[in-house]
Formats: sequence, C-alpha cells, structure tokens
Amino acid sequence: MSYLLSYFQHKRDCRWKQDQRKKQITSLPSDYFTTPTTTDLSIYQFSLAELQTKCTTGNLTRLEILLAYGKKAILAHVSTNCLAEVMIADAAKKPTTSEAAEHGYPLDGIPVSIKDSELAEGYDATISFSAWVNKPSKKDSTIVRILRDAGAIVHAKTSVPTTFLSCETRSDLFGRTVNPYNPKYASGGSTGGGASLLAYGGTVIEIGTDLAGSVRCPAHYTGIYTIKGTNGRFPSPGGVSSIIGLEAVNLIAAPMSRNLNDLEEFWKRMLKMQPWNYDPTVVPLPWRENILEGKKKLRWGVMWEDGIAPPSPACKRALQMVVDALKSNGYYEVVDFVPPSPLESLSVGSQLIFADGGKQLVSNVRLGETLDPGVNQVEYTLGLPRFIKKAYAWVLRNIYGDHVWAELVEHFHEKTVGEQWLLVARRDAYRSKWHEAWKEAGLDFLLTVPSATPAIPEWGMKSATVACASYVFLFNVLDYAAGVLPITTVDRLKDALPSNFRKDVYPKMNTVAKGCYENYDAKDMEGLPVGVQVVGKRFEEEKVLEGMKIIEAALKSKGQVFKKGVF
Repeated sequence: MSYLLSYFQHKRDCRWKQDQRKKQITSLPSDYFTTPTTTDLSIYQFSLAELQTKCTTGNLTRLEILLAYGKKAILAHVSTNCLAEVMIADAAKKPTTSEAAEHGYPLDGIPVSIKDSELAEGYDATISFSAWVNKPSKKDSTIVRILRDAGAIVHAKTSVPTTFLSCETRSDLFGRTVNPYNPKYASGGSTGGGASLLAYGGTVIEIGTDLAGSVRCPAHYTGIYTIKGTNGRFPSPGGVSSIIGLEAVNLIAAPMSRNLNDLEEFWKRMLKMQPWNYDPTVVPLPWRENILEGKKKLRWGVMWEDGIAPPSPACKRALQMVVDALKSNGYYEVVDFVPPSPLESLSVGSQLIFADGGKQLVSNVRLGETLDPGVNQVEYTLGLPRFIKKAYAWVLRNIYGDHVWAELVEHFHEKTVGEQWLLVARRDAYRSKWHEAWKEAGLDFLLTVPSATPAIPEWGMKSATVACASYVFLFNVLDYAAGVLPITTVDRLKDALPSNFRKDVYPKMNTVAKGCYENYDAKDMEGLPVGVQVVGKRFEEEKVLEGMKIIEAALKSKGQVFKKGVF
C-alpha cells in the first residue's frame, strides 16, 4: 500500500515543486520582466574581471548586475526550461561572513548559477527526485560558501536529469530542458540546465559536476567552455548525488563559462580564496601563471577515435579544423596518437560506478517516476542473471562480431568487495599504461572529440546508451584534466553521412556506435554547436587552459571564429 501511495505523492510533489518555481518567478518585481535596457546590454558585454572591478569600485551596484542577469535568466528559462530554483529574491544580499575580506572579494558582483546538486541554505537540492522535494538545505555546500565569501551573486539553481546519468536533461519534477540553438535537441546532461542558462547569457559562471562528462558533453552541445580538473584541485564536497561514497571514479565539481577569459579568471579567483582552508580534500596548489614558459615546441597528440563509436562527420570536421590550424603554425607538432584501449577504461569504469548493482542509483525513485531510457537499460542489464549475460556476450562476439557490447554486458553485475578491489587494481594498471604511452609519445596535449555526435534529439537516449559518453568518461577514469571549447556548427552539406552509410556501414557497427548514429542527421542538426576536447595530465588545468587559448588563437588567425547564438 505504501508503495502505491508513493505514486500519488510523486504526482503531488511534482505539481507542488513546479508551482513553487512559478511563484519564485512571478513574485519578482516587475522590472525583471522588462526588455533589457542600454545599461543591461552594456553589463552583458563586460568580462568577469571588468564586472568585478566595476562592482567593487561602485561604478555598478550588485542590484544593477542582478537585475540585468536576472532578466536574462528568466528569458532563458522561458525559452529552455533551465532553472530548478530561482534565487533572485535573496541573491542581492551582501555576503554575511567576513572570512574572505582579506582576499578582497574576488568575485564581487559576479552572477554564478549552481547545479541543483549543490546545497544552498533554504532551498531544495532534489536532483529531480520528487522524494527530495520540500526538504530545504540547512546550510550551504562548501562551494556555495566559498562563492558567497568571495562576493559572488548566487542567483539560480539549474535543472538536471533524474539520477544524473543521462545525456539529456528531463524529469517528471521539472520537465525537459532544451538546447537554446534548437529546442528539438538536448542541452546535454547532467549539467544541462546550467549549459542552457550559460549559452543563453543568463549567468557568467555555472558550477556543474562531472562524473562521466557531465560538464563537457553539455559544453559541446551548447557552444560553451569548461575544464574538468583533477580530483582534489577544485572544491567538491557538500552537495548531493545519486551515487554517494564513490571513490574509484570521482564526481568532480567544475566551472563552465561563455568564454575562455572568464573561465581562466574564475579558476584564478576561486583558488585565490584558498579553498583548501574550506575543504580538506583540495590540494593546496595555487594557480600557476606562465605554465608553458620555456617550452621549445609543443607536441599535440590526436586521438581520432576510441574504437567504440567513430566520430560523426561534424565532430571529425571540428577536430580536423583544429589540427589544420595548429599545423599551419610551425611552432607546433601534431601527431596521431593510438591510446591504450579505451574500451578497457569504459568497461572498468562502468563496473566501478555500478559496483553496488545500481541499488543506490534508484533507491529514491518512486512508483511512476520516469527515468531516462539509458538508466532503465542499466538497471535491466544489471538485473539479468549472469549466465544469461554470459550467453548473450558469447553470441555478440561469435555471431555478430560485437566485441564492444559483449565486453560491457558480460561483466555488468553487482560486485563483492574483493571484486571491486581487483577492479581498482585494473584501473591503476590502465592508468600506468596511459602514463607510459603519453610519455613515449612526448605529448604536451591530447586532442579528441567530446562525443561521437553533436547534441542528441529529444528522447535520443532511447537509442543511445550511457556508453556513448566514452570519449569523456575515459578522462574521468584516468583523472586527467580535460576541457571543451566550441569550434564550429553543424553544416548540412559538409557533415552529411555518405550515401551508402545506412546500407553498408551502419549494419557493421557495434551496438554502442549504432545507438549514437541512430540520432545523427546533419540536415536536422544544422546550426548546432560542435566542440573539441583538450586533455592534459593530472593537475595540468593551467596547461589545458593555455592549450585551449592556443587553439582559439590559431583558428582565429585562419578566420575561423565560433559564432555564439544570439538569444
């Protein structure tokens, strides 16, 4: 009976939460619903550094900045359904602590939105579970406390998919978040709401999290910038998750921005706050300037594909554009890089994430609560008897030649403690292989695509699988620093599939690749952003940022500048 009652409670809580969000918006002063003024438009043009200076010197007030970005945030929400909590009514308050006064409030007046997983006192942190509705947080998470102490204006919480594990952001609780470039397509997951808000211009910085590409895929989908750091470089504890206590593959908080300058400034200013004094897991490593000083010739490796899902024409073209731009400058060496098997990473990493058999992932799901098709597939596969999975894997390998899906299915079950320890040992051995391969190739950077395709369409996860995130998840397993920047947009002619693709190529693909390509249509995708991923080794966040800047400058010298959408 109680399980049946949970269905009705789920429906009631979804209605209540949506009504609450609506009231948070409609109760705002009328100024927030007017057309942006000349002052607002000028505020949008200021960089993070300029905005902070103008606020600190009194040339702009926090209220003026909040009004400008509050207007844009509401417009973004109306267009994309990207907000989980509207915190504008409280956001203009001055920081209540003096803990960071000695640092000069380095984020004074900077609008920062936070993923719904972060705790903000007085607001829910549901991560789209209806069971977590109307349970406001009693304190701020570590990151939010640092932001407030630094003077930031925390004005919104952004939407996420239920359980986090999806490449599109939708839930019964908040509905579907869409891509501002094309509402038929997703803005990514799980930081999809933050990506749409940023792309639309409703915030300066979004704080997301990344376990399997959850900031990098949305950045790729929506034409924005991000760097996922090494575990321990950026403060993370204090938020909520659908998988807590996971250490074998870490959930890492990461900032996202609309341009590289703001991303760099935010990293610098966040580390200026000495987050290791707030969070004992943060390594006391200040931001390092001139990280490439003294380098004679930079060497870029290119991973053209991962052997799981080949990049689509659009994504391969973006990567080729970067390679050509770098090669045109004699200062850089660009070489092909064949990595240790990415399938090993995907297999080991996915087993580690779901070592509990997926129990925690769905422990808060109520009767009737809609889950992402990919999550349903994960739960179904985990629940199958092992002998069935072994038999299915044998058929996949020996009858269909699908070694990728066979490897993933065969070993996908709940692990004992001993089995988990052995997987961690395999992960460490795999990391050692990468370390040696990187060193042998003499790389400074690695370039690859963030995903096999641009943004997926609505309900794209019905055909795609969570394994489609292999290009980004690889660097979570390795714990490497990895950034994404926008390069171009899909062109219906340049990025069309070969005429014989569906007949001759598609049938020979493995199950994961088929799921990715089921969603690919250059004609329908025209105009969607396409990014490239830049990777460095552990604790090389500064270096990755410099690499991203080099790429942008090299493309600009060839007249190839990514044109942001105007919304």
